[in-house]
Amino acid sequence: MSAEDAAAAAQQPLAEERAEVEPQAADQAPEPAQEQKSESVSQTEPEDKAPEVKEEEKKEENEEDTFSYRTLVLTGYGGYDKVKLQLKKGLPSPGEGEVRVRVKACGLNFAELLGRQGLYERLPSPPVTPGMECSGVVEAVGEGVQDRQVGDSVLVLGRCGLWQEVVVVKADHTFPMPDGMSYEEAAALPINYITAYMMLFEMGNIRPNKSVLIHMAAGGVGIAATQLCNTISDVTVFGTASASKHEVIKQGGVTHPIDYRTRDYAEEIRKISPKGLDIVLDPLGGSDTQKAFNLLKPMGTLIVYGAANRLTGQRKNLLALAKSWYNQFTISALSLMHSNKAVCGFHLGYLDDEFPLIARVLQTLLELYKQGKIKPRIDSTYHFEQVADAMRRMQERNNIGKVILLPEPKKEEPKAEDDKKESANEDKKEEEQKNDIQKEERQEENKAEEPKTGES
Repeated sequence: MSAEDAAAAAQQPLAEERAEVEPQAADQAPEPAQEQKSESVSQTEPEDKAPEVKEEEKKEENEEDTFSYRTLVLTGYGGYDKVKLQLKKGLPSPGEGEVRVRVKACGLNFAELLGRQGLYERLPSPPVTPGMECSGVVEAVGEGVQDRQVGDSVLVLGRCGLWQEVVVVKADHTFPMPDGMSYEEAAALPINYITAYMMLFEMGNIRPNKSVLIHMAAGGVGIAATQLCNTISDVTVFGTASASKHEVIKQGGVTHPIDYRTRDYAEEIRKISPKGLDIVLDPLGGSDTQKAFNLLKPMGTLIVYGAANRLTGQRKNLLALAKSWYNQFTISALSLMHSNKAVCGFHLGYLDDEFPLIARVLQTLLELYKQGKIKPRIDSTYHFEQVADAMRRMQERNNIGKVILLPEPKKEEPKAEDDKKESANEDKKEEEQKNDIQKEERQEENKAEEPKTGES
């Protein structure tokens, strides 16, 4: 190779390297000064704001870690003491299609009383948080949620888990509260009114000039069913309840209140309506289901939706279960055909896959509320600490309407000013009495010492 060839070969890599670098430099050519200045500003801004963002994120993380909220937990099957108030740590975050709700009120249902004894199969095994309905305020929304916003007041439906201060649920399981509806009313409406509506309208096909028997007419479902019957003209309502509740349920729309504790309700109904009834709603089970079927007119409908006769004490009663099972109603298809009667069963807990139907019914009920045709009756409210008292009141059937649980802590009642003054006066009197006694003792001591001084 000649010297010239060698020099050319040595310069070729340098030329190639320069060719590779030049396009890159051309791509990164400086822009006009004004744009360059704005770019430099935009580059320095994140650096200035970065510590602030990090501080905010750190603050949110600390809040999520240190946040705690109250929840009721069924720790085992048995008496009222099995439902305990506990604290959960960590702020739950809504996922895609979910919302976080700060709960203001929760509904207590008969299903939770059964669940406490292990008699409600739709409630998962303990430890578990009960609660199928609540109301509150939306605190946060997850990705993809369009029709709910932070601050919305909503009522919530779920299979369980709603007896908490904070819950995360699917957004489509929340429903905006109508204007004027209280949180207690919102928590009282869903389960009872959906149950009553679907039995009467979807199954019972209630129409004017029909007659209906409503057992436990002073309970949540009973009052809901009565109000819904009153939305149809000329419906005769028979309602069973203890005598002390008759005036209230009669004012609420029951045509014929019957005291089931002192009278045979079937005989009383036959006296008023010898041909029988068009619809019977049976939450009792056992032998009462047979009586209900016998009360039906031809073309009448019996709707079984509970087994309250199995619940006879704080804990599971095997004798009551055996008695209810032994007396359960059975009928052959042929006998049913010959009787020209219909027997239906309703269990809201098994309609999980029919949520669009449930949502439609609830929207109808909220519209009826807006029109003033239905309104939940609140019997009483109890704080989470008082859940045992709430369950006892409902299980002993002392309630007239819905029993509500409140997540917020119960405030200690301050002493009345009069009590404080009276207590202060008593303390002052005691102090004065002590001083008087001490004064008298000193005087007696002085008197006792005087003769000794004279003698000396």
